[in-house]
This record gives sequence, C-alpha cells and structure tokens, in this order.
Amino acid sequence: MVVSLREAGLFTWSEWAERLGQGIRPKDAPERAADYGAWLTTLEGILAERGVAWPESVAARTEAFQRAAEATPHGEPIRLENDPLYRP
Repeated sequence: MVVSLREAGLFTWSEWAERLGQGIRPKDAPERAADYGAWLTTLEGILAERGVAWPESVAARTEAFQRAAEATPHGEPIRLENDPLYRP
C-alpha cells in the first residue's frame, strides 16, 4: 500500500523515510522497532494529514474487519460482508 500511494504521488520516499524515522527514533524516547506497527502508524498519520482517511474512519474500518474476521469460518477469505454489522 505504501508503494502504491507513493507511486500515486501522495508522498515522496524522502518524506516517508523522514516520517518513519521520526516514529521509530523519537527525540525524547527510546528507539522503537521498525515493524509493521511503525509502518502502519506512519501511513495512518500521513493519510490523515493529507485528508485521505481520517482516524475515525480508519478505526471504524479496523473494527469492522475484526468483526468480519471473527465471523469468518477458518480457512475462508475474510470479507467485510461477513461483519455482522455490515451495511452496503
């Protein structure tokens, strides 16, 4: 997703590297792992700043996906339509 959004012009690689670096090496805190969580936090911050996806909508979609995952039989693809609260 990060590569696709960069290719679409949402940010440059320099911007991405700077933001991710700030997230994993904060000035007033110990260094954090450069793992999936750091990437996700960085991406969500950029999306909110650029008006692409607001934190509330990201949180709502995350909750919907978790409900869908819980309602999906093992081995089946997780689809948002499996969310018991799903409304098209």
